[in-house]
Amino acid sequence: MPELPEVETLARGLQREVAGSRVLSVELGKTEFMDNPAEIERELAGTRIERVERYGKFMLLRLERAAGADGVAQESALLVHLGMTGTMVPRPASEPRAKHTHLVALLEDGRELRYIDPRRFGRIAWLAGEKLRKELLRFGADPLLISQEEFVQRIRGRRARIKAMLLDQGVLRGVGNIYADESLWKAKIHPARIGARLTVEEAKTLHAALQQILKKAIVLRGSSISDFLDAEGEPGEYQLHHKAYGREGKACYRCKTPIRRIVVAGRSSFFCPSCQKAPRGMKRGRRTKPVPRRGASKVAAKVAVGKG
Repeated sequence: MPELPEVETLARGLQREVAGSRVLSVELGKTEFMDNPAEIERELAGTRIERVERYGKFMLLRLERAAGADGVAQESALLVHLGMTGTMVPRPASEPRAKHTHLVALLEDGRELRYIDPRRFGRIAWLAGEKLRKELLRFGADPLLISQEEFVQRIRGRRARIKAMLLDQGVLRGVGNIYADESLWKAKIHPARIGARLTVEEAKTLHAALQQILKKAIVLRGSSISDFLDAEGEPGEYQLHHKAYGREGKACYRCKTPIRRIVVAGRSSFFCPSCQKAPRGMKRGRRTKPVPRRGASKVAAKVAVGKG
């Protein structure tokens, strides 16, 4: 599932490509993953896309202000979550549409902004006014913007597992499994540690590690594990730099100890048992077989060949 760096990469690409464009018409395909398809079709048509930005793991296509029932202009946006296999790309209207294209917005320059999602695990919603504000208030702080002090307070103020907290979108918006594991490895913190039991210095180290990793991943256009492509149709490259995620059984880059995998917060968590010490009283889990990642080797090979 695309996380903060992948969504940021796509949002920046769309900002360059479609910001300022007016939507002339909208066509919908399968709609069961859309909150309000009738409103999307009606309200999106005729509006101008003012800007495209990331909000956690969501993209927000900010639209020009429209008058509400009271005649007052209100903020509106198309909220887009890519799910596991979704992408949004501008294409010439003359280009055949890919299978599983479920939203087509015809732009005034003759291109079509297309949302494509084979598995339809994403979400699309048109939101305006108070509904938009309430939706965005559900999420926590942006990990790239949160101060060190606030980060430390949030992490040390709860007795949940640190991995669970990093994945909790009400604590931090945008972090997922990949970048949680990578950040914990860099900070030398075991994923099953309790947040409240981290020292202030450990929490500060994690804050720095998380921001460094996210920023580097954005520069490299995210991780293409299975289906992710940017607005130009190219895969990311950060998967070639993973230190923990998906490396079960491979030597730790710091100490050469084999990377292990356990389940924390219902998610596979990859870590070094030597560098990331387990909390006291935690039983040493059995070694598990590596989990194959669909499409990872194929994408890595494409990146390696295409980038020289």
